[in-house]
Amino acid sequence: MNQVKVHDWTVKPPCVAVLHVDFKGKESLLRSADEKLAEAVNLFEALEVEVVYSDIVRLSQVNSHTLLGKGKVEVFAGTCRDLKLDAVFVDCDLTPSQQRNLEKAWQVKVLDRTAVILEIFASRAQTKAGRLQVSLAQIAYQQSRLVRSWTHLERQRGGLSKVGGPGERQIELDRRMLLDKAKVLREKLAQVKQERGVQRSARTKQHILQIALVGYTNAGKSTLFEALTGHEAGSENKLFATLDPLVRKLKLLSGREVVLSDTVGFISDLPHELVEAFKATLEEVVASDLILQVHDASSLECMAQADDVAAVLKQIGACSIPIIHVVNKVDVIECRDDITLEGIYCSALTGEGLEELQQRIEEHFAHVEVVHELEISAAEGKKIAWLHSHGKVVEQSLKEQTWHLKVQLESSVWQKYQKLFDVG
Repeated sequence: MNQVKVHDWTVKPPCVAVLHVDFKGKESLLRSADEKLAEAVNLFEALEVEVVYSDIVRLSQVNSHTLLGKGKVEVFAGTCRDLKLDAVFVDCDLTPSQQRNLEKAWQVKVLDRTAVILEIFASRAQTKAGRLQVSLAQIAYQQSRLVRSWTHLERQRGGLSKVGGPGERQIELDRRMLLDKAKVLREKLAQVKQERGVQRSARTKQHILQIALVGYTNAGKSTLFEALTGHEAGSENKLFATLDPLVRKLKLLSGREVVLSDTVGFISDLPHELVEAFKATLEEVVASDLILQVHDASSLECMAQADDVAAVLKQIGACSIPIIHVVNKVDVIECRDDITLEGIYCSALTGEGLEELQQRIEEHFAHVEVVHELEISAAEGKKIAWLHSHGKVVEQSLKEQTWHLKVQLESSVWQKYQKLFDVG
């Protein structure tokens, strides 16, 4: 192992440690092992524990029983005793047997990356939909680890005919209970998915353009959402502060109304169980007309984080949707020349760059729109209001009792206008 790093701490319980495993041949060009370790520590601390020890373990060969080599396992067992650790976070995915064997060797609770992220999500879930999604992800994770709870029971010995021993019966019973619970959760989530689908369908029928905010966790998406819409999103400076999509109308500078949704933050190596469980949430991204990908300009890992977000977008089938890159938190950096990302520089906190961002959104939608010249009677205010909310009014003047307008509209919106107001 590398040189021991012990953090300052004053409160003993719970006493926890973090080990980041750096696999030979799988090193990242964009993110160093030290940076990955720092993120792992930040993850564990999100559970309101105090990390008293952290280290990088470099592996050239994986031990199928304990992941780490025998010598490293024995050395760290002494560390666990000396620091009287209560839990250890091994920052990678462990097999059930590896997790069980490490717990035996170290005599502490061992959690892998998926377990820690699931714990964070469980502590953040506030709404019914969020709790359902987290519960389903936890069940998927628990199913492969049922055997860990019943190693003290016989699995085959003592069985009659084709009937296994008491351990096997208990495992099967628990597996069946989890499957039944998962079925109920999926049915409830299907209702949530249907309700959100109806809401999206209604917006589509009204030809309201949809924009989704995405980005690495804690990049400032919720703060940007609040700054643009004026609606509180519960933004906090912590990981995964937003789990449930929040959808609000956004009036652009031209007066056109669009819909903006704030979504769950992404992270590197996002567990498959979470991606599957949060499909109802992530569909807000897939169904959007435009994505605003928010980057944290103050993070030294912003380039690596951008790649991680792109990987998740590909995973959920949203990589073909147009993207505007938003480089956020420029108010807390000293030299902007050091930023290598291209995009709209802004600060959701101070408001800097937000007007430029709105203009960029307008320009994007203008590329797929046609300008229509219209003459509308001053008495037909409903038509004029509809055009303002569904398109961009480029010019508008009143002569006597007739409005002369130039309006930028998508072809589908123009067809809707013609049908709604019986215009030839």
